[in-house]
Amino acid sequence: MQAMSDKIKVLVVDDHNILRVGILSLLAEAEDIEVVGEAADGQEALEKLATLQVDVILLDLVMPRLDGLQVIKELKRMHCPARVLVLSSFDDEDRVFAAIQGGALGYLVKNTPAAELIKAIRAVAKGSSYLPPDVQDKLIHKLSQAERPEEPPIKLTQRELEVLKLLGKGFSNREISERLFISENTVFGHVTNILNKLGLESRTQAALYAIRNGLVEIKISPK
Repeated sequence: MQAMSDKIKVLVVDDHNILRVGILSLLAEAEDIEVVGEAADGQEALEKLATLQVDVILLDLVMPRLDGLQVIKELKRMHCPARVLVLSSFDDEDRVFAAIQGGALGYLVKNTPAAELIKAIRAVAKGSSYLPPDVQDKLIHKLSQAERPEEPPIKLTQRELEVLKLLGKGFSNREISERLFISENTVFGHVTNILNKLGLESRTQAALYAIRNGLVEIKISPK
């Protein structure tokens, strides 16, 4: 059994009490996850974060006092290390794009199966992105409507550009290492450099940057 100190510490933020109770009950079944707090709105969530050690914030978007997008913006200002996984009733392009662009690592809708929610929490806790195919399509479609700059404003090395293009195609570090014949550690170093140079916070943001700047071909999954 996993030690208590190794558990993923989660803060559940949603203004619907019944839903919060259900999520708490669901997450209690996962041995590697511990719910350390809950909040009924964004303002309460920020107050709880002042005293709690949290790895993942499971965050609703539409809430009183302070909504989810405002919370994400405030977390960035605070340099909060907790990672955000959005769990929302809405998955329209504007909300999805704003949440991911703001710094959320994952985005799920509330009818997501329990097993997928737990899988997403585990992925986000490790710093990985978690976006179901339909959510990825909404992001890509949103970006396809935006005007592309003539060239990326930040200069990357040729190798960093190759890595960025593969990030834009959704490849993992292992897959990138196999395609470029370099080690995973080297890929990790390139990804870190890319994020630092571009002022980005996650692989997902890097992938969006690649798509926005025309570095990868935009494809939307067939319905």
